[in-house]
Amino acid sequence: MTLTITQQLDNFVAAYVEQANGNALNIPFDPSWPSVCYQTQGESGELVKWLPVKQESPLSFDNVEDAMSIKLDAQYCAFFTRYFSHNLTAKASQGKCELLQVWNVDDFERLQQNLIGHLLMKQRLHQSATLFFGLTDEDDFILTIINETGEVALEQVGKEPTQILAPSLADFLEQLSPCTQ
Repeated sequence: MTLTITQQLDNFVAAYVEQANGNALNIPFDPSWPSVCYQTQGESGELVKWLPVKQESPLSFDNVEDAMSIKLDAQYCAFFTRYFSHNLTAKASQGKCELLQVWNVDDFERLQQNLIGHLLMKQRLHQSATLFFGLTDEDDFILTIINETGEVALEQVGKEPTQILAPSLADFLEQLSPCTQ
């Protein structure tokens, strides 16, 4: 049975947290960048524990869709409106990657602004709309979803996707191993 994107993301996040259990997920505390992910408060710059936290009132990409006159791939929207979290590192058969996440509502707004910029660039270059969701260990290459098909692709910034990695984001997440080290 194929899992939905939210089920697959829940499984990945649970495995990520479980793998990190011995090495608690720590991040420098930033009082000017609040998040429900902080498990404790601290002095500025002090390492504190954090965990991914499900969004109580899921956020929406409606304003991006309205601004760009586009319907965004549903799995992409679900991916960013499920959790508040620091970015999640993972291993794929092709190498390491980092799954982007949103830390708080302001971070979600920044993501939307960056997505609009990315979509405008794709329009100017007369390329298909892609939606970025991850970074690779190669500087100019990002992980994207091809908006028309829902396929996960490897894309060099400013170019058309070069390689299809999975037929869907759920299938891509299923291939990943958490990498909390």
